[in-house]
Amino acid sequence: MKEVAILLLLTVMLSGCGTKNPVQAGVGGIWQAVLVGGEGQASGLSFNTQFTVSGSTLSFSTLQFLNNDPGACFPLSPALSGDSGTADLQYNSADQLTNSTVTITVTSGSNTLTLTSQTVTGTINTNTNVLSDGVVTGTWVLAGGTGCTGTGGSFTMTQSASNI
Repeated sequence: MKEVAILLLLTVMLSGCGTKNPVQAGVGGIWQAVLVGGEGQASGLSFNTQFTVSGSTLSFSTLQFLNNDPGACFPLSPALSGDSGTADLQYNSADQLTNSTVTITVTSGSNTLTLTSQTVTGTINTNTNVLSDGVVTGTWVLAGGTGCTGTGGSFTMTQSASNI
């Protein structure tokens, strides 16, 4: 009987190790995204951004393109007309992100850039709910006007600092 009780206790303890917990607050930090692929005006795009996560919604405080061939696909004036995104950030008992996703959409005029994650890594400080060492990798698609299209590209977005 003792063996059954010990086995049941071990089963309950081990099942807690794989529990996923949702991130409920801001992830913190400044992120830099580098896009690979595309042609002409849609090649070599990169940007810096800062955002928080509320539920599954990304709220951007900044998003600035770094090398946008004099505003060809994302005009500097007028300002970007829209940044939106979603995140499903889950962490395990070791405070590491697991099975997490991020999608970011940037719209300017008739041009829409969509980044879709395939892998999201990082460590959550469960006291502050702030992510550190975050890295998002995936694919991007740019649809829009002449010269502002690209498919099949990849991207890496890294967190350069956190607000711990």
